[in-house]
Amino acid sequence: MTMTSACRNVDTQPAANASARRKWSVVEAEALFELPFMDLVFRAQQLHRENFDANAVQRSTLLSIKTGGCSEDCSYCSQSARYKTGLDRQQLMAVAEVVEKAREAKAKGSSRFCMGAAWKGPKEREMETVLAMVREVKALGMETCVTLGMLKGDQAQQLKEAGLDYYNHNVDTAPEYYDKVITTHSLADRLDTIDQVRNAGINVCSGGIVGMGEGRSGRASLLVQLANMDRPPESVPINNLVAIPGTPLADAEKLDPFEFVRTIAVARIMMPGSFVRLSAGREQMSDELQALCFMAGANSIFYGNRLLTTDNPEADRDETLFARLGLRPI
Repeated sequence: MTMTSACRNVDTQPAANASARRKWSVVEAEALFELPFMDLVFRAQQLHRENFDANAVQRSTLLSIKTGGCSEDCSYCSQSARYKTGLDRQQLMAVAEVVEKAREAKAKGSSRFCMGAAWKGPKEREMETVLAMVREVKALGMETCVTLGMLKGDQAQQLKEAGLDYYNHNVDTAPEYYDKVITTHSLADRLDTIDQVRNAGINVCSGGIVGMGEGRSGRASLLVQLANMDRPPESVPINNLVAIPGTPLADAEKLDPFEFVRTIAVARIMMPGSFVRLSAGREQMSDELQALCFMAGANSIFYGNRLLTTDNPEADRDETLFARLGLRPI
């Protein structure tokens, strides 16, 4: 089979460990985005098959354990107290209620349970409750994940000792575009938390949001930032912006669907050993678009009809789609 010269000229060599792994430049990432669509998806699918079962998709359920009232100004977020989005503020859920939700998720086929709280960072009194949640969900035999904002002191170590498998902390967007989206904390703050999570021996879940006006160069830069970490995230969620009325990005122009697939494919090529998660925005995607994303290397989804505060496809719809595509859950 003959590939185009453009496809041959882009170095997409995966490596078994971080020390041997290549570093990417934004120019190289942009060159991947510029490949003919079929060549790009073909290359991504090749690398996907070299590293994963091409017909298996990991399923996670995400629950908002503390909703609304966040002090941060993330321009995409319905939970910021700075924006009038019609979202009711809710206190931290009880441990027993969270465990019951996790039990239901496991019964429906989820292997990982993710708990998200709308905080800049957790206070010590809140940490005790979250640690209990992690221990109880872990006892169900599920992988555990939390997203609690920025960590301090020994909080990452406490989470590790409680049995946490993954910590989600997205870098959100390209470094050069960051202050156009968030001003109340810096990218360096986010990277510091990721370092603490790594140092505690917890797997990192970190990705970003596309469709916020960042342009193709910004999408390339976002992926370079993730791929060039000392150790790329084990899980990379790629979110397609859900424009929330009342937020500064409510009128953002929708991203071209093929450009979104390209982003998935480039993520797969640049991070061949990571799970690439098809995350926010799936409710607005056709089955055909999702199938293209799986072809391009996505092998993880959020499963269940709610994604923090936005809609997600019903489990029955996902089951039907998996059956049509011959996909198996991990």
